[in-house]
Amino acid sequence: MTGAFIVFEGGDGVGKSTQVRLLVDWLRAQGREVVPTFEPGATVVGAAIRSILLSKESGEFSPRAEALLYAADKASHVAEVVRPAMSRDAVVVCDRYLDSMIAYQGAGRVLEIAEVEAIANWATGALLPGLTILLDLDPAEAMAAITDKDRLESAGADFHLRVRQHFLELAARDPQRYLVLPARLPITELAATIQRRVAALLAGEQQNVGGS
Repeated sequence: MTGAFIVFEGGDGVGKSTQVRLLVDWLRAQGREVVPTFEPGATVVGAAIRSILLSKESGEFSPRAEALLYAADKASHVAEVVRPAMSRDAVVVCDRYLDSMIAYQGAGRVLEIAEVEAIANWATGALLPGLTILLDLDPAEAMAAITDKDRLESAGADFHLRVRQHFLELAARDPQRYLVLPARLPITELAATIQRRVAALLAGEQQNVGGS
């Protein structure tokens, strides 16, 4: 594959959607083909899974079942959207990916994190992003701004604190592949910082292709 894969991660309400849109607009202005996407729900199978996962009507169900549903969404998404786009040299910009499953279903639901990570990697064929942008914010502040909470957003303060901490631990484990930013910096400042890092990523990939 010769395209690029960029992922935005972070808790609920941190502003990922805004920064995804701004990055997509900027990349298109540079003349790149861009495929904006998201998890869960970007495929036909994924949309059905998303409705189960996020609807309050689903009620509470087994954390293991929840993790496997997220894994099924990821398998469908990577096979149908991400890999095909990358194979034609597009830049894929994704709102949530592996880290969300590991943080939410592993740390958040207090499952064995290594097992959740192994399932997620198997579902995606171990495809890692070239860059993960983590927008970090105290979940108490983020959740206060969400008035109509879905099933996961309603999971409680301790759940969201565990999620945030594990996002940060994942970033610390592989710092070269992450850009961690305070989510409440001015929107334009965040966008400019992200653009600089993405420009460097794409320039490096072009050099690698040229030297191969």
